[in-house]
Amino acid sequence: MYFFLCNLSVQDIVYVTAILPKFLAITITGDNSISFLGCMTQFYLYASCVTTEFLLLTSMAYDRYVAICIPMRYSLIMKKSVCVLLASVSWFIGATNSFMYCWLISNLLFCDRLEINHFFCDLKTILELSCSDTTYIKIVIIILCVIFGFLPFGLILISYGNIISSALKIRTSAGKLKTFSSCCSHLTVVLLFCGTCISLYMKPDSGNSQEMDKLLSLLYVAVTPLLNPLVYSLRNKDIINAIKHIINLI
Repeated sequence: MYFFLCNLSVQDIVYVTAILPKFLAITITGDNSISFLGCMTQFYLYASCVTTEFLLLTSMAYDRYVAICIPMRYSLIMKKSVCVLLASVSWFIGATNSFMYCWLISNLLFCDRLEINHFFCDLKTILELSCSDTTYIKIVIIILCVIFGFLPFGLILISYGNIISSALKIRTSAGKLKTFSSCCSHLTVVLLFCGTCISLYMKPDSGNSQEMDKLLSLLYVAVTPLLNPLVYSLRNKDIINAIKHIINLI
């Protein structure tokens, strides 16, 4: 689990670094311009991290499933080489998926009005600037959302369904509480991140769609990376004791 948490932390750092510095620079200086290369770089890093996080969260759910449902075989199934393989595949698929998006965008023609109504270069806002027919790209988006969004989310729910089923069979209330508490943090992040991402790209456009898109984007661009270390750290007794010590000093 901690190996995947390390990868998730690195992904969060890349995620935040790709978006927030430019956003803060615009807020402070008032210069809201960005080059096409800069926009594509920002989008590439962002899209790569989104796909990677979906797959990492899926790997973490499987890790929890093995640890709770078949603990005797955990060291055999989730050995170091398997964890490295799962993480490497997650990063590779994320990078490849994002590169394909950038390649599709680079083949589009753009109109004279190049004003992005967003706080970063999001895919939907970039497509709105194009004078080309983007129907095929939107179809590709739906297909990839199903493959790298709905499918991982479904696998996560299946894993936790099995975990809950196993937890309910535990006779002691203390054992049940320990099992549920160990997975509650992960499930919280999953529901927040996956729910907002899937809602953003799969919901139909409407009159106030852009404002809603900004709100949903803010949840998984800023809030989720902020909550990740806090949510997972609260399971660590040393962290909890340190927080209690600081509160007592205050």
